[in-house]
Amino acid sequence: MAPYQPSIAWALDYYGRMSRIPYLMAFALAVLAPGAQAQSAKAPLPEAVAADKAPERSALNASIFYQVMLAELSFNNGDIGSAYSLMLHAARESNESQLFQRAVDIGLSGRDANAAVGAAKAWQQALPQSQEADRYLLQLLIGLNRLPETLAPLQRSVARAASAERGALITSLTRLYLRAGDKATAADVIEKALATELGNRNSGPASWAAIGNLRLVAGNRAAALAAARKGAALAPLSDDIASLAINLLDGSAEDLDALLSNYFAATPSGQVRMGYVRKLIELQRYPQALVQATQLTQAQPDFADAWLVRGSIEFQNQDLLQAEQSLNRYLGALPSSRSQEDPEEDSLTPRGIVQAYLLLSQIAEKQGDFVKAQGLLARINSPQDIARVQIRRAIMLAKQGRLDEALSLVGNLPEDDADQARTKLQAQLQLLREGRREDQAYALLSQANQKTPDDPDLLYELALSAEKLGRADEMEKTLRRVIALQADYHAAYNALGYSLADRNQRLPEARALIEKALTFAPNDPFILDSLAWVEFRSGNSAQAVRILRAAYTARPDAEIAAHLGEVLWSMNLRDEANAEWAKGLLLNRDNDTLKSTILRLRGSL
Repeated sequence: MAPYQPSIAWALDYYGRMSRIPYLMAFALAVLAPGAQAQSAKAPLPEAVAADKAPERSALNASIFYQVMLAELSFNNGDIGSAYSLMLHAARESNESQLFQRAVDIGLSGRDANAAVGAAKAWQQALPQSQEADRYLLQLLIGLNRLPETLAPLQRSVARAASAERGALITSLTRLYLRAGDKATAADVIEKALATELGNRNSGPASWAAIGNLRLVAGNRAAALAAARKGAALAPLSDDIASLAINLLDGSAEDLDALLSNYFAATPSGQVRMGYVRKLIELQRYPQALVQATQLTQAQPDFADAWLVRGSIEFQNQDLLQAEQSLNRYLGALPSSRSQEDPEEDSLTPRGIVQAYLLLSQIAEKQGDFVKAQGLLARINSPQDIARVQIRRAIMLAKQGRLDEALSLVGNLPEDDADQARTKLQAQLQLLREGRREDQAYALLSQANQKTPDDPDLLYELALSAEKLGRADEMEKTLRRVIALQADYHAAYNALGYSLADRNQRLPEARALIEKALTFAPNDPFILDSLAWVEFRSGNSAQAVRILRAAYTARPDAEIAAHLGEVLWSMNLRDEANAEWAKGLLLNRDNDTLKSTILRLRGSL
């Protein structure tokens, strides 16, 4: 008598006609017959060999096949508990990783975290050498914030890895802990799990970097800095330690600049250098960022993102010709499918290319080539950037003397959410101010302020408009309200301090306000410009020149050039003053502060 074979017919009768049956059979066969899968991927064997070779045995048998089918049918009908039990039983009988993984997924589908963890633990116990089982278990336990339970799977995974691969594995696994709710406990677990690796020159740097990054996000900067130093003592040229040092940069150099200088003087990773460039930009250390981006493009000309960042900084510095070259190099360094000149109509433009086209369009606009500028904007197919593109088109219309058309174009932009409304308002303000319609800008802001009277950004803009209309008292009152609403609004401190200094009033108070702004944004070149103006008004011209030169180096800007020229003029250094003004005019001939300063002191442009 033949052995009993479970029938699928019963399941079909019970569950009814199921359209998922072909899928379920394919799933079971694919999961439970790995030998057959592997063989099908190979070239056909010669007939003589194939005839003599016995077929590989599959883990599939009738009982397991039946359980998998019934589990999937149960899952399809919403019986998650039965599906989980059946799938986990099939996994234990077969020791198949894919079935254990499916049991975990079913547990998660039923929002039963304990069931998912139970399946992952069963997977690890059945296949103790499985890296995948431990990774699944780690992810689950970290997501549930059951951090002490992660110690064992983390230790197993690290111990299992070959020495040469251990550092990379540590970096990969410990990144999972950045999702943990309790970062301090996560750092404690990692430090305990990696205790045997901390003195190893191969895996130690990655271990210290993992500990340091967790300590940093937990708010313990001192411990993170100590981890960076210990890792650097093992391997000063470690990519992991350099990345940690970059994360630790916050404007107070300590010994991190020396550590990074040594690293970048050797053969640094392009990705690490790119991270350094982004951090320098975040800290507003633009000259250093440009140096690093330039070095990266020289060392790795095919590193596309470095060209984009370099071009962006060069554009900010008004080095338009070099910026255009860098941005075109960026587009040329991209794969052809991403940088095509005439993308298909339904192909969305990637974010980096959108940024490049917008900057190249502005360069063409500044060069007076509005046809080229419009053509570059026409290449952008990105729904989320429609407002940015339309605003650029409006600005070009305004520059051609068609301000009302420009305002109408911006006025038709949608306001479906707060961000869209804010973008539209900012564009309208820019157009009105550049069109010398400050009274309309003030009215627009007053109307917006009535809707949201406690919005610090709107109040700040309203204060600036009041000052342009000669309402200094209203400006001061409004800026003080901004500070009361948001104590760290550094632009409000700076604007109020500069206004007092510019009117040569209450200079000690002006200095205190500007110094307060610098505590929030220590490297901001425009706040440094304000501080220099206080020094100038206080009679400290040499100190003012020093600060202004530093600010201009960090951010070449027409207004900073105007102030630097005026201080030099007052010191009877007329040639130097004229040279600085000439630089400013090259940057922006239309800057009101620069033009009025030159006309007031020199008599002509």
